[in-house]
Amino acid sequence: MSEIENIQDTHKEDLSFDMNPQALLDEDVDGIQDTEPAKDLDVGIDENIDKPEQKTLRLGDHLIQLGLIDEDQLNVALYDKKQHPGKMMGEILVDLGFVTAEQLSAALAKSSGFESFDPSNTVIDPDMLEYIDKPIAIKHQVLPVAFSKDKTEVLVAMADPYNVMAIDSLQQLLPRGVNVRPLVCTPVVLSNAIDAAYGYATSVEGILKELAGGSIDMEGLAEGADYSHPIVRLVNALVFNGVKSGASDLHFEPEENFIRVRYRHDGILHSAYILHKEYWGAIAQRLKIISGMNIADKLMPQDGRFGINVAGREADFRVSCLPTVHGENIVLRVLDKSAGIVPLEKLGFSPHNLDLIRKAQSRPEGIIIVTGPTGSGKTTSLYSMLNEANTVDVNIMTLEDPVEYSLPMIRQASVREGGGLSFGDGVKSLLRQDPDIIFIGEVRDETTAEQALKAAMTGHQVYTTLHTNDCFGAIPRLRDLNLKPGMLAGAIIASFAQRLVRVLCRKCKEPHVATEEECHLLGIPNDNPPELFTAKGCPACRNTGYEGRTAVVEILFLDDDLNDVIAEDGHKTQLRDLAIKKGFKSMRDDSIIKLLDGVTSIEAVTKVIDFSDRM
Repeated sequence: MSEIENIQDTHKEDLSFDMNPQALLDEDVDGIQDTEPAKDLDVGIDENIDKPEQKTLRLGDHLIQLGLIDEDQLNVALYDKKQHPGKMMGEILVDLGFVTAEQLSAALAKSSGFESFDPSNTVIDPDMLEYIDKPIAIKHQVLPVAFSKDKTEVLVAMADPYNVMAIDSLQQLLPRGVNVRPLVCTPVVLSNAIDAAYGYATSVEGILKELAGGSIDMEGLAEGADYSHPIVRLVNALVFNGVKSGASDLHFEPEENFIRVRYRHDGILHSAYILHKEYWGAIAQRLKIISGMNIADKLMPQDGRFGINVAGREADFRVSCLPTVHGENIVLRVLDKSAGIVPLEKLGFSPHNLDLIRKAQSRPEGIIIVTGPTGSGKTTSLYSMLNEANTVDVNIMTLEDPVEYSLPMIRQASVREGGGLSFGDGVKSLLRQDPDIIFIGEVRDETTAEQALKAAMTGHQVYTTLHTNDCFGAIPRLRDLNLKPGMLAGAIIASFAQRLVRVLCRKCKEPHVATEEECHLLGIPNDNPPELFTAKGCPACRNTGYEGRTAVVEILFLDDDLNDVIAEDGHKTQLRDLAIKKGFKSMRDDSIIKLLDGVTSIEAVTKVIDFSDRM
């Protein structure tokens, strides 16, 4: 029998372990055989008191079950452990190259029930480092990462999430009512992350001071670049600040002598930073590298994408790079996974419109069209509708350009016009996949329109978008794509038009009695003027007076009478007049309801809804 086989046989019992991550790392092949399993974790432990001999797996067997190592690699690690009794098993496995530190952290997290911490894919909130200084972080082996979205928890990276003394010490340093939520990682990863977080400037201002007067190493900007590189930290800080402030888009705009960084909040762009032009080459290169773009091509537009953990939230970024006279202009669209799918009830739909949406979705076949300009919330509304229809007995398939949010159980496919699968060809393929519901990102051409109509006429429910000004414009737009009136009649369930208006900050909005001009604008007699609200501004809303946006919608639900107008190729004015007689409420009507309810202001509404005929 070989020495390795002898070790394996001698220490077979020692491969069981409790699920304390620190115990996993410290496990000894000569360890105590009667270690009790942790009571707080369920990993298939039989806690029946009649079976006290029941053991849980130790680290080696657990990694084998996960498929990260095999028996031979475990035997080698056990042999190495015998030769170096002071080393931890996890450290040995990493040193031998059998697993990476990240894989080990993930295994520890999975076994303990906590989330794992990956410093290479996480942006740490620099404000958190003010609560816990470096000596305390080193003493307790902890690293504060970020507040949770609701500010009730602080995410803290820990090698041992069961270290009660460390958690109690942190609790005393944090604001009252804020709890610690551990993230698990290995001691080596944590130690390096602590040194990186506390050893370098992490705020935009601090990094710019560090950069002042120094040369920039362009070679150090590659994927996985070291945290010590100031441009890596600068890009992280700019992205972090944008997401933390609730921005939907981040604009990096080179001018002749400087770089302007702007964030879009609630549909409005605000200038965030002005940077020196000498940094732009490195910043642009770093953004292109992490987005998967070609850094050598500076003359053609490019699209890319990347994902990181920002402030404890998984966020994806859709990146667009466009060459301009002053350099490459780069825009990041923030796709916050934690806020991607919102229930229909929380999108701001009035009870009237919510009833019409439910009614439209109850129809088993036909086309539901959502119209509006870019940035009007079409995709958000459609995702919410699809999510409501998403059950185990329904097959939902989508064609998108690109896929913005991943939806469970829904088969989502990306299309790329001019370089791969098109919408038209994609619909043909989808129809062979036995779908019940189809989502087509946008009807852009005659082929896609024909395929969408074909799908609706063969018993499928189809969701799609069009770029038109109102819900009535969807019909003439489809007619322009050579769809016949007789085929459209009866095939369209409903046409929505949508805009997003800014919501007044609840903490600082100010009431006032409507003036005569405002009453005229709203179509209300001025003998009994209503109470309206205006924006003021406070720290809670960044002194803008607004916090978030809500949907203003009009929905044309097509019944037999309206379908008759379409079949006769009637003008959209005829369609509108008949719909109004049947109780149709326009976007203007919906916005007036929100004005009277104190949700928004006249200033915000008139920027997105046409009231010019009353001015």
